[in-house]
Amino acid sequence: MSRRTVLAAVAAGALALAAVWALSARNGERHYTGFVEGEERVLRSEVTGRVEDVAFGEGDAVPAGAVVARLATDDIASRLAAKRQQIAVQEAEIRRQEEQVRVLEETLPEAIAVRAAELRQAEAGATLAARSFEREQALVATGASTAQLLDEARMRHQQATSAVARAHNLLTEARARAGEAAVARHQLDVLREQRALAQAELAELEVTRAKYAITAPAVATTVQTQLIWPGELAQPGTAILSVLDPADKYVQIYVPVADLDTLRVGQPVAIELDSDPGRRVPGVISFIADEATFTPEKIETRSDRLGQVYRAKVRILEDVATFKPGTEGNVYPVADGDAAHARREDPP
Repeated sequence: MSRRTVLAAVAAGALALAAVWALSARNGERHYTGFVEGEERVLRSEVTGRVEDVAFGEGDAVPAGAVVARLATDDIASRLAAKRQQIAVQEAEIRRQEEQVRVLEETLPEAIAVRAAELRQAEAGATLAARSFEREQALVATGASTAQLLDEARMRHQQATSAVARAHNLLTEARARAGEAAVARHQLDVLREQRALAQAELAELEVTRAKYAITAPAVATTVQTQLIWPGELAQPGTAILSVLDPADKYVQIYVPVADLDTLRVGQPVAIELDSDPGRRVPGVISFIADEATFTPEKIETRSDRLGQVYRAKVRILEDVATFKPGTEGNVYPVADGDAAHARREDPP
């Protein structure tokens, strides 16, 4: 058996001794010996940074949600500045792209209409020139016109044909620019997506920066142990302080198997501390374990070693602040009809 296992067994045995004496009596009353415990919370760093300040020391009362320690933010601040600069550049590019898209979308329909009109005009001129050329050819054949006039008609026909081809090409180019507008809109969408991604990364960095201030729980607590000091380097998971909620304390007892049927969750009890004999404070059983625990081998008799106990918690209903963790005391079961008499102070 390892040293750690032996120590764990001894510790469990110390707690289980309460069960051994469960049937012992004080003035004939059945009771269970237990210890006051509290739910200690360890506040830890979630980021890497050098500790600049620890605002609370051991024993200090910590208000709910208070900043208990701060880490240096030089690194995260530079990353935030770089990300904001990146977003500023992206927004400038988006504005330029938006202007380009606007110009294309506003001018393209008009440009296409103008080019289409020019093509129709060129086609009409070409038709007229073709007819004039044919007529001059017929007149020259009959001797009614001259070769010079025929050459001039031929030249006008060729020029008109070239004008049609040129107008057609210009219309094709104008229509092709509609594709440029679609590409420009796609580029604008890409830029906006990149900006949205950068903004999400900025928001994540803002969340990370908030973690450089370690905060207390949402309830008032008291510092039990200071675990780091200014100037030391904190890593994710590094413990900063351990705190205890003064109102979150209970008495832990161990119940023998034989008594299990007589106790239940919600049953009222009376708690009497060894440090304040004769004074009882009302409580209630808030938890009973589902699985039993064997008492360790070093308990005196074999019958005791074969015994089993169930861990139980007793919630303290009054004067919780006066109960100090580690204090030993007795827990006395109280019948439901006698719950009003759970508080008692013996006469001097």
